[in-house]
Amino acid sequence: MGRTVFCQHLQKEDDGLDFQFYPGEVGKRIFDNIGKTAWALWQKKQTMLINEHKLSMMNAEDRKFLEETMVAFLFEGKEPKIEGFTPQK
Repeated sequence: MGRTVFCQHLQKEDDGLDFQFYPGEVGKRIFDNIGKTAWALWQKKQTMLINEHKLSMMNAEDRKFLEETMVAFLFEGKEPKIEGFTPQK
């Protein structure tokens, strides 16, 4: 049986992540406070951002941009700007 968390992004109980997907303190915060549903939403947006901005995970500035955008999306409810994408209401 999996664990549940109160997902800060969705503001409701959700299945917790199976393990810490992201390193460090940010990863711990995500593991403790973000559910599987919100994490899946972020992964889709992350893929769109990487493709649109042609980000390289070898580049420290690109990784920093992606982490800041991830934290803003998951914890502050800020929708990332993705050209040609309109979020569903």
